[in-house]
Amino acid sequence: MTSTALATGKLGKLPVRTDVRTLRLKRYLDVSRLPTPPDTLDLTAHVADWPMYANDRRGDCTTAAAGHMIEAWTAASAGEAAEIPEGAVLAAFDEVRVVDPRTGEEGAIELDVLRFWRKHGVGGHRIGAFAAVARYERDLVRAAAWLFGGLYIGLAMPASAERQEVWDWTGSLGGDSKPGSWGGHAVDVVRFDAAGLTVVTWGRLQVMTWSFWERYCDEAYAIISRDFLSHGRAPNGFDVQALKADLELITA
Repeated sequence: MTSTALATGKLGKLPVRTDVRTLRLKRYLDVSRLPTPPDTLDLTAHVADWPMYANDRRGDCTTAAAGHMIEAWTAASAGEAAEIPEGAVLAAFDEVRVVDPRTGEEGAIELDVLRFWRKHGVGGHRIGAFAAVARYERDLVRAAAWLFGGLYIGLAMPASAERQEVWDWTGSLGGDSKPGSWGGHAVDVVRFDAAGLTVVTWGRLQVMTWSFWERYCDEAYAIISRDFLSHGRAPNGFDVQALKADLELITA
């Protein structure tokens, strides 16, 4: 289903930065030894609304996604979402943003946001660690979203998505369906089922198909969050202590 009057905001995720120090979830998580993830996941309960976080005015999707993740985590663990002030989201963005000197457009690199979030926090909420998820392995994607309370992801958005109510692959990777032809976008996964995934963007929930995910998701991260784990929700089968030890070695 398509529409020409869909409300959108700004993009702002800059191209993926490859860093050999980035931890890989597969090293710590053996999906075959874990309980089978549920067929559906929904982290949207107890969240009354999803703020825009100024992403209609500024290219701060990378830190807006962090604010939305904190909402989802606190709602899932405490039954009530902690809404991060817009000023806190923008303050974090101002610490990591990059401005194109030619166009004046601003954005940020997801790894920069994750590192800032871990060291300094967003709105007083710090994360413990993060690890890259192999986005082409659907079982791992589902398990990671289930165990860690969603995923922080990046999309190489096609221009074709501007007209879609459900983000879907058109069957082509050329023309306005070319990855990145619209720009880069950061969002967080809060729901999945057999048909696809739901993310938070521009103050609303947005559905995408698995076909869209497979062709346009260019980075995904699982995050160990105190907001999600502090109420006894430690992920079964995950070597949290080893991950934290490795993180201390590479970020000392």
